[in-house]
Amino acid sequence: MKTHSHTLSVIALAVLSSCYGTAALAQEAETQEVKDNAEVISITGSRIKRQTETPSPVQGFDFDDLNQNGSISLGDVLQELPSVGSSLNGNGSAGTSHGSSSINLRNLGDNRSLVLVNGHRWVNGAGTRGFRDFVDMNTIPQAIVKRVEVLQDGATAIYGADAIAGVVNIYTYSDFVGTSIKGYYGQSSEGDKETANVDVLWGRDVGDSNFMVAASYSDQKPIFTQDRELTAVPLNGLSTGSPEGLFRESSLAGVVDFTVPSGGITRDPGSNGSDIDSWRAVDSDDKYNRYTDNYVVGPSERFSLYAQGVVPLDFATLKIEALYNKRISDQQFSATLSAIQGSRGFVIPNNSVVNPFGVEFSGSDFRHTSFINENGLRVNEQTVETTRLGIGLDGDFGNDWSWDGFLSWAQNEGEFVSTNQMDLDKLALGLRACDATGVAAGVSDLLAGCVPVNIFNPLTSDMVDYINYTARDKNKAQQLDFTFNVTGTLFELPAGDVAVAAGIEYRKEKGLDVSDNYVNADPRVNNYQTTSSAPRLGTKGEYDLSEAYVEFSIPLLADLTMVKNLELSLASRYSDYSTFGSTTNSKAGLVYSPIDGLSFRATWAEGFRAPSILELFEGQRATFIAVADPCATHSQLAGCAGVPAGYVQENSNIPITTGGNILLQPETSENVSYGFVYLPEFLNNFSITADWYDIEINDTISVFGAQNILDLCAYKNKNCGVITRSASGEILDLVDGPVNLNRSTVAGMDVVMHYSIASDIGKWDLSANFSKLREFSEVSTLSDGSTQAVDKVGTAASRESYPEWRSTFSARWKRDQWSAAYSARFIGETTETYNNEALPIDSITYHNVSVAYDFNNGLKTKVGVNNLTDKQPPVSLTNTNINFDQNTYNAIGRFMYVQLNYDF
Repeated sequence: MKTHSHTLSVIALAVLSSCYGTAALAQEAETQEVKDNAEVISITGSRIKRQTETPSPVQGFDFDDLNQNGSISLGDVLQELPSVGSSLNGNGSAGTSHGSSSINLRNLGDNRSLVLVNGHRWVNGAGTRGFRDFVDMNTIPQAIVKRVEVLQDGATAIYGADAIAGVVNIYTYSDFVGTSIKGYYGQSSEGDKETANVDVLWGRDVGDSNFMVAASYSDQKPIFTQDRELTAVPLNGLSTGSPEGLFRESSLAGVVDFTVPSGGITRDPGSNGSDIDSWRAVDSDDKYNRYTDNYVVGPSERFSLYAQGVVPLDFATLKIEALYNKRISDQQFSATLSAIQGSRGFVIPNNSVVNPFGVEFSGSDFRHTSFINENGLRVNEQTVETTRLGIGLDGDFGNDWSWDGFLSWAQNEGEFVSTNQMDLDKLALGLRACDATGVAAGVSDLLAGCVPVNIFNPLTSDMVDYINYTARDKNKAQQLDFTFNVTGTLFELPAGDVAVAAGIEYRKEKGLDVSDNYVNADPRVNNYQTTSSAPRLGTKGEYDLSEAYVEFSIPLLADLTMVKNLELSLASRYSDYSTFGSTTNSKAGLVYSPIDGLSFRATWAEGFRAPSILELFEGQRATFIAVADPCATHSQLAGCAGVPAGYVQENSNIPITTGGNILLQPETSENVSYGFVYLPEFLNNFSITADWYDIEINDTISVFGAQNILDLCAYKNKNCGVITRSASGEILDLVDGPVNLNRSTVAGMDVVMHYSIASDIGKWDLSANFSKLREFSEVSTLSDGSTQAVDKVGTAASRESYPEWRSTFSARWKRDQWSAAYSARFIGETTETYNNEALPIDSITYHNVSVAYDFNNGLKTKVGVNNLTDKQPPVSLTNTNINFDQNTYNAIGRFMYVQLNYDF
């Protein structure tokens, strides 16, 4: 539990926040006259309503920005920001996204970036095998999004947990009148990844009220590995198993007319496996590409419906909203690899129905390696349904005070179906020619309709129907959230008004994970597992929290020589969790403007990330593991207090519990940033912002390992709470799950420039965005209590890249009815380590172009090409099997699209 000094708490509760400002660089370049008349609104990172010209590390993106490259996924758009690291996306079977999309600000992880919608929390995603602990961007339909603000600063004091790396705040339409229809179709230059999308937005004023409905449908087809040269063949080598079967069995000596090599025997494709002469020794050409027909980009189908009503009342404005979103996605894998081994209890008797060799196959030497293609490719399909209901009230009182309250309930519910798995108990029984002799009792259901299985020839349809199994899992994440805020002016100082915002929040998070009962059942015929799906336990968990915050904006000086404005912002938030207790986090910021158009800013912020339901309550599984207990020989060690001096470890295998850890404490962070905003008077409509940041996270949640936990406790008296002992010293249980252990530091710089030019040949909007990663250090605790720091800047590994430089450039032109756009995205070079060798990964630049025409009758059309030069990702050997880092790059290649908009 995190605590603070009394002094800090008092100061924080009295005053705290950050320096805040423009939601978009274009707004920063407005004239002073426009600024003086700017609407007073809330900006991401502050609950105080203020004019939009106040400087802030916030980037804003309007409708045109979000649709410039024709993307139909909000996650795909935001993942191209230079400040966003490797994130889950639509890339295929070898990834872990399973149809979801995430945002990884500052490379600090999906679960350390807070995603809000209209300033309110969004429910976490549903996962394939357990909960997600981040927002799935694919549950937010792009059709309802009007603009997005990205705060690149810590904001725990304003919004609560998880805002360590920053905040993505998505704004929907507050009202809409008319009808807007968008149709979209695109495909790659290879003729795949066909993508279709239709959005309909309708709104009408009824008296003083406004009602709006939005509907959206999108369908994306896959790209297969064999259809891209980069991914057609795994660079780490092909599999040794083959569909013809590969057997290793020493008892075959003397049965076949050749010496059975250590590599085993196989047969030629199409040959008769019942003929012993068809079998031969395995050679170097007996390889199999199990990754053919896997996805490079997975298919995804989404449907959403959103309804909203805004109704003025006598004392307030009522807003009601409802959303339903459905996503269907899948991943495709090779056929099941055979699990048939004698050591796993599989036996093939000397029975000609199932065995042509005249000898029994059994014992530890017997092993069959084959991809059983007759059973079909494995497909994991997700159906995820998002439901969200919200009701809010907001109003004004006094001269300049306003208030708002919002209550929302949301749920992500997923059903996950894994087809073409194998029932290994049925397989084991079928291999025995359905002879249950010697098999444990209780297999009558398997004997019913039992089909003998002969794996020495291709399986028949009857055999496949008997052993085929479909696994079904379900899980859901639920969220109940209530917030109430009030903001206004306290009193006036010589430099201006002291503004305040305060509020409370109550939130409850639930998770339920129901795994397939049959998959998790103990095997009855073999001694390995019941099916080819990995067993795991389901679980459920929940926690709730109550919070209160206060924020102040204090103008210190104004309208003096070299002090146009000096403002102090302070905020603090108190959070009380049912899981770990209470914590207080504070933030302070200073904005200094010596002259018009130039502002300097600096912030200091505390933050925390609460342990997620996934980390706390992931399904537990009891097992045993061999360890050496240090307290058995050194009971005087610091972490062995209470262990008797004569304690002897009688059994090296100790009971452990794997899964979530309800003893977890929150991660804590400290964020320091400073920078400037410059709008030069000599260059109209130009702005530049630069910000330097340094974030340190302590007590990061990591998995450590049973032996390391024992050593760390014994020698350093750390993390001993996960070990339970009897009075004799015997270990009764050890929780080998996530623990608070390590530390991370990230530092860097962001620069954003914007320039607008109006000329005789049209209006130009130019923008550039640069991010430099100066440090990304992860400090890991070793088993002896010592630490090891690794700086990842400029490195790459499996599904993660940390280039020093990332950048984007955009140019938009408009004249009369014509408009055009060009954008470029640069990802810097990195180095990966493979087989102890440092291998360079080259930088890459993607180029996108589009041209549009407005018919001035409500109809607009746009044609675009993304990745104009057809760049493929750089090769990566650490990303085995798929050959590139699919959380950083994509292998789509050149992609062309056409879009029609009709407004009436």
